[in-house]
Parts: sequence; structure tokens; C-alpha cells
Amino acid sequence: MPGLPRFHLDTSAPHSRRPCHQWPGSWASLQKTVVILCLLLSSTSLSPTHAQTEIPLETVKLWADTFGRDLYDTVTKYSGSLLLQKKYKDVESSLRIKEVDGLELVRKFSEDMETMLRRKVEAVKNLVEAAEEADLNHEFNESLVFNYYNSVLINERDENGNYVELGAEFVLESNAHFSNLMVNTSISSVQLPTNVYNKDPDILNGVYMSEALNTVFVENFQRDPTLTWQYFGSSTGFFRIYPGIKWTPDENGVIAFDCRNRGWYIQAATSPKDIVIVVDTSGSMKGLRMTIAKHTISTILDTLGENDFVNIIAYSDYIHYIEPCFKGILVQADRDNREHFKQLVDELMVKGVGVVNQALTEAFQILKQFQEARQGSLCNQAIMLITDGAVEDYEPVFEKYNWPDRKVRVFTYLIGREVTFADRMKWIACNNKGYYTQISTLADAQENVMEYLHVLSRPMVINHDHDITWTEAYMDSKLFTSQAQSLMLLTTVAMPVFSKKNETRSHGILLGVVGSDVALRELMKLAPRYKLGVHGYAFLNTNNGYILSHPDLRPLYRDGKKLKPKPNYNSVDLSEVEWEDRAETLRTAMINGETGSLSMDVKVPLDKGKRVLFLTNDYFFTDISDTPFSLGVVLSRGHGEYILLGNTTVEEGLHDLLHPDLTLASDWIYCITDIDPDHRKLSQLEAIVRFLTGEDPDLECDEELVREVLLDAVVTAPMEAYWTAMALNTSDESEQVVDMAFLGTRAGLLRSSLFVGSEKVSDKKFLTPEDEASIFTMDHFPLWYRQAAEHPAGSFVFNLRSAEAPESPGQPMVVTASTAVAVTVDKKTAIAAAVGVQMRLEFLQRTFWAATRQCGTVEGPCPESCQDSHLDCFVIDNNGFILISERSQEMGRFLGEVDGALMTQLLSMGVFSQVTMYDYQAMCKPSNHHHSAARPLVSPISALLTATRWLVNELLLLLLEWSAWGSWRADSKAEAKAVFHQSHKHKKQDMLQPCDTQYPVFVHQTAIQETNGAIECGACQKIFVMQQIPSSNLLLLVTDPTCDCSIFPLILQEATEVKYNASVKCDRMRSQKLRRRPDSCHAFHPEENAQDCGGTSDLSASLPTLLLPLCAWVLPPQLLR
Repeated sequence: MPGLPRFHLDTSAPHSRRPCHQWPGSWASLQKTVVILCLLLSSTSLSPTHAQTEIPLETVKLWADTFGRDLYDTVTKYSGSLLLQKKYKDVESSLRIKEVDGLELVRKFSEDMETMLRRKVEAVKNLVEAAEEADLNHEFNESLVFNYYNSVLINERDENGNYVELGAEFVLESNAHFSNLMVNTSISSVQLPTNVYNKDPDILNGVYMSEALNTVFVENFQRDPTLTWQYFGSSTGFFRIYPGIKWTPDENGVIAFDCRNRGWYIQAATSPKDIVIVVDTSGSMKGLRMTIAKHTISTILDTLGENDFVNIIAYSDYIHYIEPCFKGILVQADRDNREHFKQLVDELMVKGVGVVNQALTEAFQILKQFQEARQGSLCNQAIMLITDGAVEDYEPVFEKYNWPDRKVRVFTYLIGREVTFADRMKWIACNNKGYYTQISTLADAQENVMEYLHVLSRPMVINHDHDITWTEAYMDSKLFTSQAQSLMLLTTVAMPVFSKKNETRSHGILLGVVGSDVALRELMKLAPRYKLGVHGYAFLNTNNGYILSHPDLRPLYRDGKKLKPKPNYNSVDLSEVEWEDRAETLRTAMINGETGSLSMDVKVPLDKGKRVLFLTNDYFFTDISDTPFSLGVVLSRGHGEYILLGNTTVEEGLHDLLHPDLTLASDWIYCITDIDPDHRKLSQLEAIVRFLTGEDPDLECDEELVREVLLDAVVTAPMEAYWTAMALNTSDESEQVVDMAFLGTRAGLLRSSLFVGSEKVSDKKFLTPEDEASIFTMDHFPLWYRQAAEHPAGSFVFNLRSAEAPESPGQPMVVTASTAVAVTVDKKTAIAAAVGVQMRLEFLQRTFWAATRQCGTVEGPCPESCQDSHLDCFVIDNNGFILISERSQEMGRFLGEVDGALMTQLLSMGVFSQVTMYDYQAMCKPSNHHHSAARPLVSPISALLTATRWLVNELLLLLLEWSAWGSWRADSKAEAKAVFHQSHKHKKQDMLQPCDTQYPVFVHQTAIQETNGAIECGACQKIFVMQQIPSSNLLLLVTDPTCDCSIFPLILQEATEVKYNASVKCDRMRSQKLRRRPDSCHAFHPEENAQDCGGTSDLSASLPTLLLPLCAWVLPPQLLR
């Protein structure tokens, strides 16, 4: 492998965000122990003469050479690797090897992406114009009666078989372009959250006005068939989506989706903002008031995004930051920080008397300091005051910090039904360009919090500035509850829709936001995998440095049988994936939108972190115009920067392309088949054939890739005949040797041939989409191909794979062996293909035990054998995993788990090196549970109260389900119900949480091909001999098992959480990483009507009012403190 002399015991720190000196104490002490042991052991190596008396070196070398030769003969024979090498050699004279210009490549990809995204922007602009024109021509009608397609009610019938109101017949058909969901591409449908009344005059007028969008939706889709979902989210709460779709409530009968909560709506409706939330925690806020206050804070946090900054201050008779580490600063409102704040808000307790002056002063000072230091959003600034009343004289604070300019808006939220302080709270808001609302119940929070967004949007609306917003990556799994929506990463392009009516101009009325989704997978198809080499890849990141798309981004984790999004999946920083970029040079350049390149030595994890490749990567990067995104392309130095070009006739290529054993990478785009509905049913292979025969002149194909495929089909065609002949010549006895042979080329072509019946194949998932690591995907070449590419030419890489599946335990282990086929033209070498076999482990064992019965010139039975009780033999791979052992339970395990003494000695002698790898996307079990769960013993009274609480809670839910309550609209019951269910779920939070881990990988130093020694184990010595097995990545280890070396600890290849002490953890949380602010900001407008600043809510009593004190007792205690 290139660069192997660089291997060493890696104690280097991770990048600056992850200091190494905070590793766990136990890990540090273990390291010291190992180093001391190594020093002691290095002097205990025996001389060869002593070792030979126990384990003859010549015999071990003979065993290794014999086994290696037998293995090589078998795998070359069955794989046909020599024939494939010859076939590429034969056409070498007609081949060209072109050096890839990385900068030219990244610019071309960027231009293609820009063109695609510009088409999405045009579609959204068309919708904005149509919506604003429709509103201009619409007169509000308080008594409007209008039927529309309600997404929940369509196709629903009553007990008499008649369609329910708003639920007429709506034709739905499965559509491959929309994830095979049942949709109607002729018309849109309208969704409303459960707490929004579907016949409210505002809703009816808005829905009626937005009917004009239907024709635009259809025209957009016809003009650009790559468009996916198009939609209009209204400021009144309805959501018009095209194509029309049936919406299904969740298991509680609730439609919780509210378009106004979504990141695309909030980011398009407002400019970036700095927010300080000031919450009253005095004694008067106890009980339900505190519960409503917490819910209000949580709702405000949900309206923030990665371009916003926030902090929360609690006050009573003194002030305190709910996160002491964030004292005096604002932090980015990314998902990590928002979730962290929510946990802290849950733990707030009430006490003392509320004195608001100090808290307001502190909030103004933070905002002023950040503005002066050119930190934060540098745009809108606001204070959110959440209290049940303010008694002292707070006017001097505003005079000192905010008047006359009123650059900081103050929004006030009066908690509870008491109206004594309503005038004062409204005065504060109206005199500071804010908005006042009263939140009396949990269900009020959503609507009332949203008002502040409309106030912040006023300057932009009055100016009629239609800023284009692109969101961070997200998975909108909530969009289609109960639908088979795959968890796909998306970005949304969105634009605000304004009222253009002159009479309401100063009010700055935001009608809503239009948007369209772009699947990031579709965007990345514009950076074709075949142009990037074996290890290359492309990636995208945002102006904040967060990953938009990257092959190493792992947004999901397994929770039992379900895959779930990680809590911080869309705020993974570039420096956490490209963590070798310790100086953050790459990150800085990409955030600044620069075009350029740099090189880095990197350690690339393979095979779920069990193995590592050492590569030198060249990074090329540029921005994507008119978006906040930057594109990076990575090419690995050496063969990764060369592309192999050749030519062949279409007739010859077509003939060889139609062999039954040939498949193409299903994720790669050879021809565009997802636009024209007639093409969607075609496989890529079928599309290529139609393209080459001229059968379908409308097909667009990548001609360079098609030429490569044709060449590879011709060159690899003789392999089919070779493998067929091998299968026919296979005798019954040798049927157990090899299951299949396979090859792959750099054009994504895959051939395979079975030597046994399909029912006898040990690993049926191999080379199928179920085993992504073994096939060509958009993100990577197959594992067997990548390993072979970095192994010496003519040598095979052996890898042990367990064929065992949960449903079929006890299945045999199988071994894959693969080698690369390289082509050299004009002193440039490119990897053309890789070829290999899959064989059963039993064959490997039989071959090995036969080889160890060899003993050179000695007549008669061998004096030494691996099957003797005083010798222990292992065959391990270059990463220390056991392929062959006398004990079957050890096969597949890491050597250090089985024999810590031997692995320790091999490390100390430099035969293996330990490399420390990092994972900044890991999920760990929390080391200590939340205090509320830390009560192992429960008294009988406590248990009785818990049971009673549960019964009352269920009764309330029943009432919520079946009652239609007074001043709450009937549909509001479901929101309250959802809050109750959420409080129950609070206790069942996932045990796993995001964390950083480090793990060791062990790598054989190929310079050391043989060694021997002895390990002092107290009263005895453990003698061992190690010998490289030729033409492979395997090593033979022969040891003396009679000496007990259990005093040595086992060496485990497992991940450990990187623990940070309080000081370092705080420094990391406070750190303000480089980011690029959005280009536009709309904070104020002189024509703004600041007197439109809110009013009181309906105060009529109703059944919920009577039940709320009881609710307060039922809700979890941590919400009520």
C-alpha cells in the first residue's frame, strides 16, 4: 500500500474542535500500561536459534509459502484474473489515459447544478406572481361558501355512502416520480392542521384565492418534469400541495403538520434574527402557567434556524442564564443548540419575586455587544418577554437602550387568563415595534407565537423584496404521515408571497410562502461517479459549514428495528466529516465561496470502521452561483486522477452488452429515464440499448460513459465463456471450492457467474442491493474493488464475510478474494477493473490444514503440525481479523480479543500499528440518566399516585377526544391531546444521544514480512512466529498455547466515547465557527405601521379552563416546576 511507512501509533489530536487531552482517564491509563509493557517486552525477544527449538522458522515459512501458492492458484484459476489482465493488455495500444483536471471538473458540475436549481427557482417565481395577482383581484368575503379538496377528507364517505363535506371524489394514481405515492397530477389538494378550522372565513378566502395556482403547478411540471412537490403555505395555516395527495392523521387522529412551522416557511418569511428569550420564573408562575411558558419557549425555538442566534435568560429576584456556559453571548440556533435549550427549559423551577428590569437590561446589553462586535445575524434583533405580569417601572430601560431608534423589537407574551397586566404588556410591545399576545392555554401557543414572524416580515413585504431562500438539508418524514415516504434528504427553494393592495401596504401583509423540494440525491447525480475514480466523491455544504450531501454523512441510526433520523443530522459540520482538515483550511475556503484546491493525507474508514485506507486526496471546490451552497470534488492521488478511455464498434459492444450475466450500476445515470413517463419503466441497460440502436431518439445518454461501458463489455466478454467452461469442468468433489466469480469495471459494469446452484450459494445478499457495500452505488465503488485497488498488483485481498442473517442463524462464513486489473499507457496507470471470487471458509481451512502437513525434506510424518496440541496456528488478515483458527468461535474476531499478549507484542515490535480514528456522528447511551429517572425504589404511595395520575390523564384524553369545547374550536382538542401524548413520550425518550467517539484500527506494516519472539508471561514464555502469506493480505501466526499469558489485557477494537471536561465542553459550545451570512437583510422600513401591535385573546370560560388545574397535576412534574 502506498504511504505505509507513515503508519505509527497515532496519538494525534482530532481537529481543534475535539481536543485529545480530554480522552477518558481509563483510556489514557490503558495507553500508559501498554507502552510500559511494550518497553519491557521489547527486550524479551528470543534469538532465532532458541525459537527454532520450539517452532522451526523454516517449517512455518514452508507452510505459509505452500498455503499462499495453493490459494493463489485456486483464486486465479476460478476468477480468471490472468485472462482479464491479458484482455486489457491486448487492447492497451488502442486505449488513452487522460489526467483529470479537478478544477475544470468541479466547475462543470457546479454549472450543471446551477442550471438545474435555476429551473426550480423559475417555477417558484411563477407561483409567486400568480398568487400575488390572484390576491390583488380577490375581494375578501366574510360569508364566502366554497368547497375545496381537503386532503384529509377527500374520498371519505359517511354512513350513508355519500361523500362527506369537503371530501368529494379525488382520483389518485401511483406515480414513480413521486416515490410511488398515490397522487393526482392534474390538481392540488389542501391540508390544514387539526387546530385550524377548515371553514374559517380567512381560510375559505385564502383557499379560494389560491385556486389560481392549480394551472401554474401543472404548467411548471410540464415545463420541467424533474420538479417534485410544489406548494403554497398560507400565513393563515392552510397548505396547498401539488400534486394532490390524501393526508392521513397520526395514530392519535391528529394532523400536527403546520406549514408555518417548517424551516422553509420561516426562513423565507423573515430575515435572520438575534433573539433573547426572557422568561419569568417567579413564584407566581407556578403550575400550569409555567407549563404554558415552557411550551411557548419551545414553540419559539422551533421557529429558529441555522441563520439565527439565540439565548434564554430566566429571572425572578435575580437573573440566570439557563445554560451558564452561554452567559453573555448568543449561540447559533442550530438543531443541537435548540434541543439543548429545550432540555434545560424542561428543568426550570419557580421561586421568588419577578424583577424584570435586570433581565431586560442584560438582554439589551447582549444584543448591543453582538451588534458592535459584528457577530450574530447582523440583522433583526428581538427580545421575547414571557411572564404573567410586570409591576415595576421598566420605562428607563427602554429609554437607555432602545429609544428613540427602537432597533430591538420587544415581543410580549402574557401567560394565563389574568388580564390585570395586559395594558402594561401591550404598552411594552407597542412602544418597541413588537407585538403583544396573551397565551391562556397550551393550544394558544402555536398561533400566538407565529405572530412575531409576521411582524418581522413587514419590512420585506413593504419593500416587495422577493428573496430566494434555500434551506439546509432536511428529511420531511412528517410530511406524509402513514405514507410510504422514504427518508430522503431534501433542500427546499422558497419565496415569500405579499399582498400588493395599496390600502394595506403599511401593514406589510405576508400572504404566505411558496416552495418546491429538490432531492439532494438528484442534485448529486450531476456529479457522475465514474468521473471521480475508485475512491473519489463529491459533496455539498452550506454557508454555515453544515453538510448538505456527503458519502460519509450518516443521518439515520437504528433504534430497535426502526431507522430514525439522528437529532442533529442536518447540523453535521464539514469539519466533523473531513476531520483531517484540522486547520479548517478547506472549510474556510468553501464557506467563503472560493474556487481552488488543496491536498490532504487522509485516513479513510472501510468495512464499518474495521479497516482503513491511507490516501492522499486532492480537494477541488467552488461555489454554486445564486445559492448558499459550495461544491467539493475529491480525487485520490495516483490512479484516482486518471480516466481510461477507449473505443469499440457499437455492433460489437451491443452484442457483448446483452449477455445475461451482465448488469450495470442501477444508481448511475447512463441515460436519463426519470423525466419522460415512457422511459421510467426502462432499466439503464435497456435504455442504453434503445439509445445505441436509435430505437428511441428522445433518450438522452452520457455518451462518454456509454462508450466506456461498451469497451468494458467487449474486453470482459471472454470471461463469461471462461467461467462457463470452469463450471462445466467442476467435478462433484470440488463443488465446495468456489461459489461464484465476479468482476466490476470502472464504468459500473458488473459480471458474475455461479459455480454452484443458486440455492447452494452461501451469501445470497452478495452483489445485490441488500448488500450495498458489495455493489456500485452513487456514493462508492464496492468494498472488494476499493481494497483491491490499494493492494499490490497481482496480489489478492481476502476478506471474511459472515453470511449469517438474523432470520437464518448458523449460516457459514464466506471469503471474498479480489485483485485489481491495472492498465499502463505512457507511464500513466489507471485501474480498469477488479475481479474476484467468493469461496466458502471450509475450503480455505482444508487448504490450510493440508499445507501445514508439509515439512520439507524430512522423511515420514512431520515432527511439527498446526494440529498438534502444543502449537496454535492462526491465519489473520492485514487488519488483525482471524480467518482461520482451530477454534471456530474465534473466526471473524479481532486477534486482540482472543490473544491480548500476542497482539501487544506485535504492536510493540512494529509488526502492526494502531491508528486512532474518530466518529463525530456517533450515538451513545447517556452516562447518567435524567434525575427524574434516578429513583430505583418507589414507595407504594408514589406508585398509587402514579397510577391515579395515569387514569386521570386517560380520562382527560377521552374527554378531549369526544368533547367539542366552548371557546376552543372543536378541532382544537387534538392539539391539546397531542401535548398530553407528547408529555407521555417525554419519559420514553430514546436512550441514545449524539456523541463523539474514537476507535482503534490496526494495520500490518508490509515491510515486516516475518518475525519471531517470545513474550514473558510471569513464570513462562510464550513463543511465536509470524510469516507473510505470499500474494495475499494474510499472515500466518504460530504460537505456543501452553504458556498462560492472561496477565495481559485483551485489546479490543471498540469505540469509546470522547469525554470532555466541563471547561472544554463549554469552550466547544461557545465557539463561534466561521460562517457566511445570507446576502439580504430586512430589519426596518420607515412606512411600517408599528401600531399594529396585538391585542387580547378571547377570555370566555370553557370546560378546558375548569380542567386545566387538573391537567397541571396530571402533566409530568418536570414540566410544572
